[in-house]
Amino acid sequence: MNVSTDFGVWVGALLTLFIFSFLYKDNPLYKLAEHLFVGVSAGYYIVLNYWTVIHANLVEPLAAAFGGHLSGGPFHAQQGDYRAFLVLPGLLGLLLFSRLFARAEWLSRWSLAVIIGVYAGLKTTGFAQGDLVAQVQASLQPLWIAGHFWASVNAILFTVGLLTSLLFFYYSREHKGVLGGVSRVGVWFLMISFGAGYGYTVMSRVSLLIGRFQYLIEDWLHLR
Repeated sequence: MNVSTDFGVWVGALLTLFIFSFLYKDNPLYKLAEHLFVGVSAGYYIVLNYWTVIHANLVEPLAAAFGGHLSGGPFHAQQGDYRAFLVLPGLLGLLLFSRLFARAEWLSRWSLAVIIGVYAGLKTTGFAQGDLVAQVQASLQPLWIAGHFWASVNAILFTVGLLTSLLFFYYSREHKGVLGGVSRVGVWFLMISFGAGYGYTVMSRVSLLIGRFQYLIEDWLHLR
């Protein structure tokens, strides 16, 4: 065993052990690592969003529009005076900080109303095109593919699972008789899909755990 002499590796290894200490019980070392993780992550994303969003899409275009020397960002010189209108979203962004003051808190409602309205409008069409339409298109497939037996079996199982799962959520009639039997088949398909999704989630977490063990064994302790 040849323990690493790198200070950064030691910090990472100790913080990893602090997190693992929660397996015994909640303790101050775990809380320290947890608070450091949350604080560093928050600070990192604040700086990242400033330089990639605010500076690139607001500060640089406004500086160029009002005769500054900064350039770049998504706006180009031929757009010229239109960049001056970015003062409006800039002011709306500043109004969000009025929530820190009790008397001026109501000013932030204008900014929140714009954010929620624009976000809802964009996401409605985005989800319709990205999720609904894409899923409908993916479900329209031939049931039999000549020369591809298992692909045909997969297409048939997919279609049966889709139809029976949808009928399970059909509540206009009581689930009795044929409808009841079909909906029970849909329940089996739903449970299998939920189980597969849960298993995938567990495996992804196990993969993260293996990564931390590899860090401790290989990078910190240098064991091969």
